[in-house]
Amino acid sequence: MPVEVVAEIRPTLVPGKHPYMTGPFTPNYQELNATDLEVIGEIPQRLNGVYLRNTQNPVHQPRGTYHVFDGDGMLHLLSFEHGRCEYRNRFVRTQAFLEEQAAGRALYAGLIDKPSLSERPGWGARGGLRDSSATDVIVHAGQALTTFYQCGEPYRLDARTLEFKGVDTWGAQVLPDGGISAHPKVCPRTGDLLFFNYSKQAPYMHYGEVDCHNQLVHYVPVPLPGPRLPHDMMFTEHFAILNDFPLHWDEALLAQGKHKLSYFEDRPSRFALVPRRHAPQTGIRWFEAGPTYVLHWLNAWEEGDEVVLHGYHQKTPMPKAGYDNTGNTLGPERYGPTLYEWRFDLRTGRTSERRLDERPLEFGMINASYWGRPHRYTYNMIAHPGSFLFDGILRHDRVTGQTQTYLFGEGRFGSESPMAPCHDAQSEDDGYVVTFITDMRADRSECLVLDARQIDAGPVARILLPHRISSGTHACWADAREIRSDRGALAP
Repeated sequence: MPVEVVAEIRPTLVPGKHPYMTGPFTPNYQELNATDLEVIGEIPQRLNGVYLRNTQNPVHQPRGTYHVFDGDGMLHLLSFEHGRCEYRNRFVRTQAFLEEQAAGRALYAGLIDKPSLSERPGWGARGGLRDSSATDVIVHAGQALTTFYQCGEPYRLDARTLEFKGVDTWGAQVLPDGGISAHPKVCPRTGDLLFFNYSKQAPYMHYGEVDCHNQLVHYVPVPLPGPRLPHDMMFTEHFAILNDFPLHWDEALLAQGKHKLSYFEDRPSRFALVPRRHAPQTGIRWFEAGPTYVLHWLNAWEEGDEVVLHGYHQKTPMPKAGYDNTGNTLGPERYGPTLYEWRFDLRTGRTSERRLDERPLEFGMINASYWGRPHRYTYNMIAHPGSFLFDGILRHDRVTGQTQTYLFGEGRFGSESPMAPCHDAQSEDDGYVVTFITDMRADRSECLVLDARQIDAGPVARILLPHRISSGTHACWADAREIRSDRGALAP
């Protein structure tokens, strides 16, 4: 396995035992290129594209209390082409990253800290945060786009080489309203990027669209009663779906400069159906449902007079023991996220809802070419008890309710695992599920490739990476035809 060390960042971290700075979350500081990776099994010839995962890698000793979402962003990339693959990883060199590199220390407060601990204004709906662009990654207009969970600037990288391109050209137009939240979506039929942002200033939320030529072409306010903390969005052919959940900062305390997260269980969840730019501009329609919080959505579509939405409804948005402000105990099962369906009746204005599965699941993916229209299969991550880690993947059939499960094995942890359709796919599940694994027993990482139709059969290929990587969060797959890179095909 030929490995090129492209760069190495020198950290200032003091050795410790923080669970999100050690173990499966141990940061990486070397940026590598690697070819001729060792493969156990065989890489499918019909798999052509890139798998990208964003990870958190704290470089400098925190000014206060570290939270897993505070780490500097690093992308890990595996390129596939006709049975061959190459690996690369690079830091996302945001403005905050460069400022702290120049200072040789942390300048910004973390999620758990008071904003006043930050030396500079920072980013994020709360303010004072480091825009690490470490939350999400997606491919739009041929390039990788990274984003920050509490709003920041949109950063571009070459989707094949990870060459850093900087802040997107339209970023300055939306930065006064907070920039762009994590979890924008790309419509597979129009190529448009659909995004939202939120802040502590009225109207508190905006929705926007960037076309396939990377031009900001639509940007409208979505007025809310006060500052909220949405995390994700979804869309259909005619609507973008945004939300107003009753889990947000206590507004009375916010007026005193205190950012206390509270759950108002006597208030409903509210869903905004915002017309997309090419749809009739009939105004925003709001629907109400039972109180909850949702971090991530799976899909949405239109079905007659109804809009159908699938995501992870939380049974206990506020854990019984409250939130842990040490940043040490996280884990999806504390909030009880389960597969769930909402139906919004456009004729009556009413909402119906139902739970689809009782198991604690999160970070699910579908074949993204089905975004905005009915899907059948989802690939959901199985939560590891007591930690922000995942033990395996569960395939769920929406039509029959049948499931398949693949577990990574003891001491082996994964994260978001996109479905990668074959370049000549004949059906929704004609493809593979691709994921990076952090193996604590073998002290290494690998990429697993599983047949999307039969994940319980185990991987058809295991590709060993040149180093163990931090587990990370969100990921995406992009077909080779979606990519516009400065580089051509992989070397034979």
